[in-house]
Amino acid sequence: MLFATIFFSVFFGVYALVLLLLLWPRPALPPIASMPRVSILIAARNEAANIERCLQALAQLNYPAGQLEILIGDDASTDDTREVVRRFIAGRPQFRLLPIRQRLGTARGKSNVLAHLCRAATADYFLITDADMALAPDWVQTMLAAAPEGVGVVTGITTATGNLFGRLQGLDWLFGLNLIRVLTDRGLPITAVGNNMLVTRAAYESIGGYEALAFSITEDLQLFTQIVRQGWGFRNIIMPQALGVSVPQPTVRHLLHQRKRWMKGAVRLPWQLGLLFGSYGFFYTILGWPGLLPLPVIGALYAGKVLCQTLFLGITLRQAGHRESLGLLLLYDVYLLLMSVAVLVYTAWPGFILWKERRYQWAEG
Repeated sequence: MLFATIFFSVFFGVYALVLLLLLWPRPALPPIASMPRVSILIAARNEAANIERCLQALAQLNYPAGQLEILIGDDASTDDTREVVRRFIAGRPQFRLLPIRQRLGTARGKSNVLAHLCRAATADYFLITDADMALAPDWVQTMLAAAPEGVGVVTGITTATGNLFGRLQGLDWLFGLNLIRVLTDRGLPITAVGNNMLVTRAAYESIGGYEALAFSITEDLQLFTQIVRQGWGFRNIIMPQALGVSVPQPTVRHLLHQRKRWMKGAVRLPWQLGLLFGSYGFFYTILGWPGLLPLPVIGALYAGKVLCQTLFLGITLRQAGHRESLGLLLLYDVYLLLMSVAVLVYTAWPGFILWKERRYQWAEG
């Protein structure tokens, strides 16, 4: 009983501190003095169903088209991705499609495509996103404003929409990324997210590019880690102008494939983040331990946890300029518990990591 009292006191104390840090005033990003040329890089493999949505959003950016270079790398797609892109970019000179068939150095898969795109890019700023993303109209200037001299990598905020399952995934994105932002604001280098990221050319070239790195299936974390080791600064920002909306995973099976790949990178994340996420598992373990706590106490502790979590998500949604119903925020706890158990079991189960219709071993990268 004493251990449970100490644990829950610390758990809710940390949650209260995190909520306070979420509300702590942050200085506004300064307006950019000029609009430099930027290269937007998209690695695409079998994205015929999603990529036009992404390209349409990029075509509507509030940034001079003449200062944009949008490079789409086709990674040997077996569907109609190339044809969809060719039709869309006709008459839009800022877009360019590059077929990627050769490997550069140690790079493979997505990191190989990005290595080629970075070599082809002509700007000093690389903005990297995925083919299933739609970015806010002011995305470019907002990411640039977060990258003053000395900052090598910036991560924006991501969510997902669609049906109920998709919107719950969207809350997952927001919850995790804002928790990372809280730690990042305290000066802790956690990670970047490769679907909504800015990397300066100088920072990228200081590590030799993807082709000089050992292959990793979590290429964004690998890039971030190497850039920070070279002494570059890092930022995570959450605001409506930096919001990207992803297409959610269509089924639980697809989501488990995605999360197993993410878990490969999670084992290399700083201990502070692992401790915060791990506390969730301990919460339910101690809460449900047979005979440890009376039923009214269990109910009160669970209600307190859901309240703190709902406040966290509500603040995050407001900061990101996104809306969701209260009912969905309350349902998220059930989704989080079930998916956490499923992901842990699926990750521990022997098998390949499936990514873009390619198989990778757990030991790779």
